[in-house]
Amino acid sequence: MFAGTLDPYGKLILIRHDHGFVTAYGLNSELLVKQGDPVKRGQIIAKSGEDGGLPRLHFEIRKDSKPVDPTKFLVPL
Repeated sequence: MFAGTLDPYGKLILIRHDHGFVTAYGLNSELLVKQGDPVKRGQIIAKSGEDGGLPRLHFEIRKDSKPVDPTKFLVPL
């Protein structure tokens, strides 16, 4: 859906999913996909950024443009 730079998220990827969901991945150091590229589950789409030498990533899930709690969708390791 989007791959580029957008304040305040820096290098940002937005992926459109079924049923009105969109995931956002921001503050990356490098984007590995371009806008319009199809992506598959498990595919590496970006390299995370850093803050003080530690990895940093902004992650967000939206449903119909409204933010939702991502813990409902993440599988524990």
